[in-house]
Amino acid sequence: MQLNTVIFDMDGLLIDSEPLWGEAALEVFNRHNFQLTAAQYATTTGMRTKEFVEAWFNYYQIDTRHNAGAESAILQSVVDKVAAKARPMPGVEHIFNFFIERNFKIGMATSSGKPLIDVVVDKLGIRKHLQSIESAADLPYGKPHPQVYLNCAEALGSHPTECICFEDSFNGLIAAKAARMKCVVVPAPHDRKNEKFNAADLKISSLVNFNSLLMQTL
Repeated sequence: MQLNTVIFDMDGLLIDSEPLWGEAALEVFNRHNFQLTAAQYATTTGMRTKEFVEAWFNYYQIDTRHNAGAESAILQSVVDKVAAKARPMPGVEHIFNFFIERNFKIGMATSSGKPLIDVVVDKLGIRKHLQSIESAADLPYGKPHPQVYLNCAEALGSHPTECICFEDSFNGLIAAKAARMKCVVVPAPHDRKNEKFNAADLKISSLVNFNSLLMQTL
C-alpha cells in the first residue's frame, strides 16, 4: 500500500525531554539510595514510567510499596521541567511541513500521559496538525508492544502498512515494526552507531535531514 499517514513519537523525537526524564529519575531514585549509570538508563528508554520504576526498583530490591509514589514524583517533575525548559528538537517544523504539504494524515503515539502530552503539544504549537493523539500510559502494555501504534492508525482510519513512524528509541522502533509500519529512527547522538537501530527502515541523525529522496527508499 502507498504511504499516506505519519505517526510521531514524542519524547526525545519532537521535544528534548529525555535529559529531563533522566534528571527527574535521578532526583527520585536518590531518595531511595541508588543511581543509574548512563548505560543502565539507556536500556529502559522508551518504557512507560510505571514499568521503568518497576524494573529498577526490582533490580535494586526496593519495597514495591514505594513504586506508585516514585512514579507520580517522576511524572510531575518531568511535566514541570518540560514546561520550564524543554526545547523543540531540530527539524520539527520541517518534518511537519513536509507531511502537511503531501496531505498525509498525522498522528502521535507516545508512552507519556495526557499531562505531559498537553504541555509538549502546546509548547510546540502542533495541536492543530494532529488528527489523533494516542497514549500508551493506560494500555495493558506499552512500547515495545505495538498497541499504541495500532490504536493511532485505527483512529486515523489508516491501515498499518500505510503508515510511516518516526522514533528515537529502540523500544519504539520495535513497537512500530511489530505494528507492520515503516519506521524512521533518529537515535540520540551517543547511541547513533548502535547496530540495533539497523532494524529500522531508515536511520537519520536529525529530522532536518528527512527529504523526498529518502522517502522514496521506504
